[in-house]
Amino acid sequence: MEKFILCLFSLFWGIYLKGGILLAVKILDVTKGSIADKKGIKAGFVLNKINSHEITDILDYQFYLSEKKLKIEFQDENGKTKKARIKKPEYEDIGLQFETYLMDKQHSCKNKCIFCFIDQLPDGMRESLYFKDDDSRLSFFFGNYITLTNLSEHDVDRIIEMHISPVNISVHTMNPELRVEMMANPNAGKSLDIIYKLAKNGIKMNTQLVLCHGINDGDELKYSIEKLSELYPAVQSVAAVPFGMTKYREGLKKIEPYNSVTSGEVIDIIESFGDEFFKKHHTRLVYPADEFYLKADREIPDEAFYEDFSQLENGVGMWAYLKSAFYRNLKAVDGREIKRKITIATGTAAYPLLKELADAVEDKFEGFKANVVAIKNNFFGETINVSGLVTGRDLIEQLKNLDLGDEVLVPSSMLRYEDNTFLDDVTLEQAEKELNIKISPVSNEGGELLDCMLGE
Repeated sequence: MEKFILCLFSLFWGIYLKGGILLAVKILDVTKGSIADKKGIKAGFVLNKINSHEITDILDYQFYLSEKKLKIEFQDENGKTKKARIKKPEYEDIGLQFETYLMDKQHSCKNKCIFCFIDQLPDGMRESLYFKDDDSRLSFFFGNYITLTNLSEHDVDRIIEMHISPVNISVHTMNPELRVEMMANPNAGKSLDIIYKLAKNGIKMNTQLVLCHGINDGDELKYSIEKLSELYPAVQSVAAVPFGMTKYREGLKKIEPYNSVTSGEVIDIIESFGDEFFKKHHTRLVYPADEFYLKADREIPDEAFYEDFSQLENGVGMWAYLKSAFYRNLKAVDGREIKRKITIATGTAAYPLLKELADAVEDKFEGFKANVVAIKNNFFGETINVSGLVTGRDLIEQLKNLDLGDEVLVPSSMLRYEDNTFLDDVTLEQAEKELNIKISPVSNEGGELLDCMLGE
């Protein structure tokens, strides 16, 4: 299976669709000298089947392509059906190239969740930001979370047959009626049955609960945790995260943001359950997002609490992960004189930690100075405090009159990976030009952060 997963990232595929109806899997190109090229398969041909299995998307293609003996059925440019028999090493690519990655349209979300962040975006942003993803294939490839409401019985059976695991699921509540209400989808409650079916067939799942105060926390949170814990070890982790509220909620359901008291209540429920579950199974299973600890003004647990950091991308344990790795790396280097002055710009939530880390470097390296700046989120509203939602314009406006030193460091989560663009379409290059300084994106790795601070 590990080889199968790696193969999925090595190619690009595509399909032509019209109005959501499958027309054909058209081959865009064939790698010169490849197995397919030697078999006479050409660009413009249409791929129909592999070993009698119809190919509808990327999962079908790579799963059936992994076999050693292949019987490929396709149509040539004249529409004539032809077949090619291929013997090859297991998992080896045959050289077919397609137009897009997924081989069909990316599946959009059919829900209207009361907490949906995309519904809270202002007008005028780039079109791709308004697309609501709910695609099970992207859950497997890139860790995206899905609600299950898009899955057909065939989709579920295919996940089981191909043993696609883990699947990342946005559960929100295990109460079917409440789930229908929260997601404004009549199928949202029934789709919870899929979780039980996946668990019965040995499919691993990471789950998340986006919590809304007074709606799915309190006793409802206890119920959801209990029901999910019954499916352990198939359910291998549960993350509880607070819903993100922007200032653009006009016309949407009123939801009270979490405060220090209500955040503490969530932590108490989760930690109490985790303590008991750990005694029986040597894992806590369920974890609150770091944001709950920050809102409650409580100390975030150390790295041992988060075990294997299975929910890191959900903002669970990021603080402990960065802090522990940073101090290990700082301890391993010798102090010396470094004539260097930098600025570290971050969201308001991470400011206390980055200030602490910068102070530790200043104490160890004579001549080093770091100014840590908490960027207030004027674009989305100050209730949004994470670095990943800081816009380029807010960054520029709040840094432009400061002495920035030799370089500005920003979390890489602020930027879209493929083109170094902020959420508001300001590019990294534009920000550098306006601030007249080099801006370097830094990942959430402690060693990398220390190296970038020191200019190494």
